[in-house]
Amino acid sequence: MKARVFVSLKSTVLDPQGQTVCSALHGLGYQGIAAVRQGKYFDIAIAEGVTHEQAQKDVETIAHDVLANPVIEEYRVEILD
Repeated sequence: MKARVFVSLKSTVLDPQGQTVCSALHGLGYQGIAAVRQGKYFDIAIAEGVTHEQAQKDVETIAHDVLANPVIEEYRVEILD
């Protein structure tokens, strides 16, 4: 089993890197791009024998406490079989 955690800035937080990418895309002729928001993801391998429920609980805790800054970032956890 594997977990994937997506972390991105909250929509209320300014994203200068996303704005820079958007400007670069416009410079390359992609005028149809309205906005870009950057983010990151983590793939986490889950050990054999861990239940789906325990993996979900553990990864949610890890995402909140370690991988994301909940003040300015939001996250989403997916458990992949």
